[in-house]
Amino acid sequence: MSDVRLDIPTRVLHVGVAVLGTWAWWIGEDAGDYHKPLHPNYTVHEYVGLAFGTVLALRLLYGFFGPNALRFGAWVPYTRERLAAVKEDMRTLLRFKLPEPHVHRGLNAAVQSLGLLLFTWQAVCGTILSVYIVPGQRAMGWLHSLKELHQTASVWIPTYLVLHIGATVLHAFTGRHIWKKMVFMG
Repeated sequence: MSDVRLDIPTRVLHVGVAVLGTWAWWIGEDAGDYHKPLHPNYTVHEYVGLAFGTVLALRLLYGFFGPNALRFGAWVPYTRERLAAVKEDMRTLLRFKLPEPHVHRGLNAAVQSLGLLLFTWQAVCGTILSVYIVPGQRAMGWLHSLKELHQTASVWIPTYLVLHIGATVLHAFTGRHIWKKMVFMG
């Protein structure tokens, strides 16, 4: 296991992003912004999404200004050495073995980086849509294109959740209960 100690704000923000992000995605499937009167699921999706965006913004700020060991600059895999760790973890998977679950290193860091990037995309798009969409009217032009891109979450969010939660479950089956560390039990 990595020697990085996850502090309480990191764990709270992780749970907040996970719960609010999943909830926003789940209810977004039935948001229905074209209905008159306004579909109640649209309003709930909008507010849960804005709450998610707020928690995600706090997580991103913490990733830039939090403790040195937890800053993105310490783990986002963009250096040659960090990419080599990702490749090594992938080779381990190809041998049908699980790589060691290092917090913020290797494949773990790559998956987390991808998740933060995709969730940030959703939050930014959703916030823009919440400002410009007129409920009951069809979005046109750039707004329609942005809405279509935002709706790709129906594919990539469940894919990401299967990947992220699946890896956690597999590690738990091998006796490495990293979920406890990430969720609440330090």
